[in-house]
Amino acid sequence: MIEIKGAQLIYSSGAVALEAIDLTIKPGMLVFITGESGSGKTSLLKLMMGIEKPTQGKVYVDGSDMADLHGNALAKVRRKIGPVFQELKLLEGKTALENVIFGMRFYGMRLETIRKKSSEALAQVGLQIKADMPIETLSWGERQRVAIARAIARKPAYIIADEPTGSLDEANAIKILSLLAELQTPETAVIITTHATHLIKAMAPFNHVSLAGGRMIALSDEFHDGKQGETTKG
Repeated sequence: MIEIKGAQLIYSSGAVALEAIDLTIKPGMLVFITGESGSGKTSLLKLMMGIEKPTQGKVYVDGSDMADLHGNALAKVRRKIGPVFQELKLLEGKTALENVIFGMRFYGMRLETIRKKSSEALAQVGLQIKADMPIETLSWGERQRVAIARAIARKPAYIIADEPTGSLDEANAIKILSLLAELQTPETAVIITTHATHLIKAMAPFNHVSLAGGRMIALSDEFHDGKQGETTKG
């Protein structure tokens, strides 16, 4: 479970990125975080991943205080998170499969096991036939799928995608959002930021957090806890 309690984030420049954020994300949730550019969406994800530490308040991932974690302890918690970065961070000159394998390099597994898991992840996103193609020969939508495969190969408890549709046309954006939504399981939460609120209306039951100026301005009245249809007030 990710728990954010009274979190504030002020950057060294003095810019206030987030203010008074209270949010709980349980296993099995599908959460969309929406807001205009500069509303604090990416900053909120950085708190969840431990990339930034809150100036005030607390951020817990499965009970671990992210502000107290460093080095190996922080890396251990981050292994529970499968990130899909806005800029993708894929390696040119490498194949789709090699890019997924590269994301598994610190997991202490045998190379054969890593290769197997990476191949399975590419198959899950429908790119097994392009596993050996250089990443620069793939379309942007296909590269998005490689980035998602890299995130899910580790079987994370939390899949976090930052503006995954920003460079896609509407048809491909819906495909990517649908693919991410399908990765939700009773054990796996999927958290997606987007400014394209019109695209999420067709998704399965989800939880909606809206940000503006670094503050939460809306939280969905009903939080659908996983796929079982149970609903709790958020």
